[in-house]
Amino acid sequence: MAENKTIEEREKVVIRFAGDSGDGMQLTGSQFTFTSALFGNDLATFPDFPAEIRAPLGTVEGVSGFQVQIGKTDVLTPGDEADVLVAMNPAALKSNLSWVKKNGNIIIDTDAFVARNIEKAGWEQNPLENGILNDYNLVEAPITSLTKTALDGLGLDNKSILRSKNMFALGMMYWLFDRSVDSTVNFLEKKFKDKPEIVEANKKALNAGYFYAETVEALPSAYKVPPAKVEAGEYRHISGNQAIAWGLMAAVEKLGKKLFYGSYPITPASDILHELAKHKHMGVMTLQAEDEIAACCSAIGASYAGHVGITASAGPGIALKGEAIGLATMVELPLIIIDVQRGGPSTGLPTKTEQGDLNMAIGGRNSDSPIIVIAPSTPANCFHFSYQAVKLSIEHMTPVMILSDGYLANGSEPWKFPKMADFPEIKVPLAQVNGEEKFYPYKRDPEKLSRFIAIPGTKGLEHRIGGLEKEDETGDISYDPINHEKMTKIRVEKVARVANYIPEQKLIGESQGDLLIVGWGSTEGALLTAMKEIQAVGRKVGLAQFNYINPVPKNTAEIFAGYKKILVCELNLGQFANYLRGHFPEFKFEQYNKVQGLPFTVFEIKDEILKQLKS
Repeated sequence: MAENKTIEEREKVVIRFAGDSGDGMQLTGSQFTFTSALFGNDLATFPDFPAEIRAPLGTVEGVSGFQVQIGKTDVLTPGDEADVLVAMNPAALKSNLSWVKKNGNIIIDTDAFVARNIEKAGWEQNPLENGILNDYNLVEAPITSLTKTALDGLGLDNKSILRSKNMFALGMMYWLFDRSVDSTVNFLEKKFKDKPEIVEANKKALNAGYFYAETVEALPSAYKVPPAKVEAGEYRHISGNQAIAWGLMAAVEKLGKKLFYGSYPITPASDILHELAKHKHMGVMTLQAEDEIAACCSAIGASYAGHVGITASAGPGIALKGEAIGLATMVELPLIIIDVQRGGPSTGLPTKTEQGDLNMAIGGRNSDSPIIVIAPSTPANCFHFSYQAVKLSIEHMTPVMILSDGYLANGSEPWKFPKMADFPEIKVPLAQVNGEEKFYPYKRDPEKLSRFIAIPGTKGLEHRIGGLEKEDETGDISYDPINHEKMTKIRVEKVARVANYIPEQKLIGESQGDLLIVGWGSTEGALLTAMKEIQAVGRKVGLAQFNYINPVPKNTAEIFAGYKKILVCELNLGQFANYLRGHFPEFKFEQYNKVQGLPFTVFEIKDEILKQLKS
């Protein structure tokens, strides 16, 4: 550190990188995150992609952002407002200024603030001159021209030089947070090992940014965020999509079977296919099908053959899979469906997060065709719940839908490697050959009501299967009205009995209080942080964050009864609140909803909690 700089120690700091899609902000944010993880900070990230594939350069619609919160204490969200914003052009500044704390640092590339770019971004005047930034510590750095100077003589074309300016900005951030550049240098050398000139250019830009920050007088202080105290073990930085893929592979390895993944590319679920396709050596089979229906039906075929059939999509694709999911429900086969939710309806907001598919997950198929629905709540625990999905689907012979979303899929956090020995056993309900008795494919386990799986080609276990209603026990096609009602009720009751095999609902806080906050899935970080801050000032509030949605845990009503008010918070217009009203009419549920393509902030949840307590 330069002697004239002061060091400001913080428990947590929020950093936001923003620029055009081609400015490399996702890579810059990921590298800063990875380096902070190696340093020992706890962290949470929120990548924010443009919704349009080819939005015009320099426009607000084309801005790509990446936010990360690092800390020496537990970090549960990527943060509300940024302490530091790196804005590579006027559009990035315009779309992100409202997310910066007053007196926060804003680092901008002055070379980008020319009249044409200012106009394209929608500024009426140059924001560097009209006083709008007076409440912030503005660091005006000619990043583009300094990058060109640093790379002069390398023989690169102008386009390649400009691609390196994100490394200059990253170097500045490494100095500001007293981080080593070594991990990024190692990354560059590995990623571009066949292009030494690109490695050299990025290294030069990275070091140039670091040394520029060390000497520039506009940076009054540097931040010190000490390592977090975490449980000993081996950790890695993991996203929700990666965690889902690994949890599925862990379950299949525990079973000793093969994993078949049939999918059709769609944002933000495609990374699950990309991750699984890397692991063919582990018996993983992946199919990029011609459409969503084929993807789902191919997975059903894999399950019928005795392996683990999995398919995934986002909301529009899940709608297309509906009939096939109903088929798996009727023939009572294991099937894992992953819905990485995004803003809708229809194509909607492809790169933005939402919890809008709960109604579809619970009842979005023709007729009464219930399935198990579970929802992870952090990027890391996507691993645990994808493993649980396989276990529940196989042991109860019914489809399971995992409700992830864009926030979990693209967000990341440290994850401790588990031990295979600690995973619960998965018991396959295999049909047994009995030479003296005829095989009845719909004869059931008396407790679970699940039927037994018969592997095709096994002598003595010949049976029919298909999309027409089945006769009880025999599995023959049946149009008998009494039988149809009986089979419908059995399928409903079978899913309901899963409540006997899942954990009780966890309550964070006292068993009785003034207000119970209820959430599900990915909202946990903001709700938990807000609850803790309200508790700290002496208010009796609690949190019930649901991961098991259909069925809900058996002790749910007991938890609800302990509180005077219940506030359900979700990123839709009240789907879970309405679901709870239908199941627990004896309780009154208040709602707090947000449908903006953005996750909850801690501030807005705290504000709503205080309003509810006051009323």
